[in-house]
Parts: sequence; structure tokens; C-alpha cells
Amino acid sequence: MLDINMSSRKQTLKPTEEALISEALAIEAEAAADAGALGYLARCMVQATMPHRKVEGTHFERKNGSFTLTMMAPADPGLPYGSVPRLLLAWLSTEAVRTRSREIELGDSMSAFMREIGLVPTGGRWGSITRLKNQTARLFACTVNAIYKEGGRTGILNRSVADRAVLWWDAKDPAQAAQWRSKVVLSEPFFNEILDRPVPVDQRALKALKQSPLALDTYAWLTYRASYMTKASTVPWEAIAGQFGSDYKLLRQFKAAFLTELRKVAAVYPAAEFDVSDKGLTVKPGQPHVQRKPSV
Repeated sequence: MLDINMSSRKQTLKPTEEALISEALAIEAEAAADAGALGYLARCMVQATMPHRKVEGTHFERKNGSFTLTMMAPADPGLPYGSVPRLLLAWLSTEAVRTRSREIELGDSMSAFMREIGLVPTGGRWGSITRLKNQTARLFACTVNAIYKEGGRTGILNRSVADRAVLWWDAKDPAQAAQWRSKVVLSEPFFNEILDRPVPVDQRALKALKQSPLALDTYAWLTYRASYMTKASTVPWEAIAGQFGSDYKLLRQFKAAFLTELRKVAAVYPAAEFDVSDKGLTVKPGQPHVQRKPSV
């Protein structure tokens, strides 16, 4: 069995991992709530996740045991993918929990909002400004379908992310305050899904891992499992790939990518308890990265 917990990694850390550990030390020094970094995610988006890379077509599916998540979108703009929509969803979910309102303001300028979700405004075709505008349109236009199957029972939930979105951002001058504030109205079913036992996360950890959608997904999944597990459970690589990496052609390719990102997650979230073997990932009971408050 290969153990890649913190004690066995200290001698083989890469510079990026050392930077993540420095970030982790800062996180440990002050709780998320005290640092103003307490965030939330909707459970359905933690149990199964969005595409990591651009997907051709308008249909995407991921499975996690008895749970299947399907995303559908218009051909234009297409399906959301990558880190940006994950950061957007985390921010929107956090605001929904904080305000208990479906209508969420996105700030009076594009650059101000980008700072909120941990992005540095950069121009050009591949810059963060272009990516944010593109991924925001993709996320707000898509529909999420969740199917739960257990025994002879089937539960089906259909929901769009937003009922309405108005974006007044000026991509040519992102620091310019608009005359009206950009806002989004979350759909009532998705809003209720967010408020139904949201998964607490540390927004500083999300920002530290923002370069990798797989790392963001793995972090959220590990802290979510830690919040309810009572005994160790081994998840086969095939099942993990079906949940996180269905866009990898070969299982060994996914496994290599997953282990690389798992090291980064463990650097930021050192309390995560797991072992790695040829069979899969054994997740053990431990402390979630952010303790769930009874009031939520």
C-alpha cells in the first residue's frame, strides 16, 4: 500500500507543494469563519462534478454509485468546464447561504468580482477576463439533472442553475463601475439544493487549488466524506474515475493525474485521512476541513 499522507511526503515536496503547505499553515493559524473565509458548496455538485476540459456537444454525465449527475446546455454558449465555474459556484453558494436570497449581486465592476473569487484580471483571448465572461454564460445557461437510484426506488430532480442573469461588466475596462450592478437570480430548486445541508469549505483552500479543477473536486469530496464517515471505505479506481475523470481515455492516465492533485489537496488539507493502494483510495474517518455548524 502506498501512503502519501503528510508524514511520508516531507522529503519529496515540489516547490508548488511547498507553497501550498505555507498556505495551509496560514489557514491552520486562523479558522475559516474567523478569517472571513467560510464558504459552502451544494452537495449535488460535490457528489459528482462538472467537466475538467471543454466538452464537444451539449450533454455531459458523471456517476457516483447510485447518484448520476447530467448537465445539459444550449450549443451556444455550451457546457461549463474548468476551474472558473467551480469558483463561481462556490461563491454563489456561499452568498446564497449567507443572505438566504435567490437574488445575488455580483458587484459593480468585473475586476472587483474577480478578486472576490480569487482571479487576477488579465486580458487577451486566453486571459482570465475572457474566461470569466465565457464560463459565466455557460454556467448560468446550463441545466442540471440529478437521478438517485436505490433498490427499486428512483428519484429524479431537474433544475437550472439560474432563472435570470444580467451582466453589465465591461470586458474592455473591467475596473470601470457599471451604472447598474450585475446580478443573478438562482432558480428556486437549485437555491433549495444549496441550502439543503450545504458542504462547508475554506475559501482560502479553493483559491490555493484554483489552478486545477480536479484538485478542487478532490478537496471538496474529501472534506464532505469526512463530515459523515464512521469507518474506513475503499473506493475503487474505476469508481473514482467515473466520478471525477470520465474525460480520461485510460484509467492509468486518470490515476496518475489524480495522485498528482491529491498531493496538493493533502498539502492544503493535512487532516485528510486516506491511503492509496492498487485497488483504490481508502478514505478514513477524520476531521472535515471546516466543521459543520448546527445552525446551517
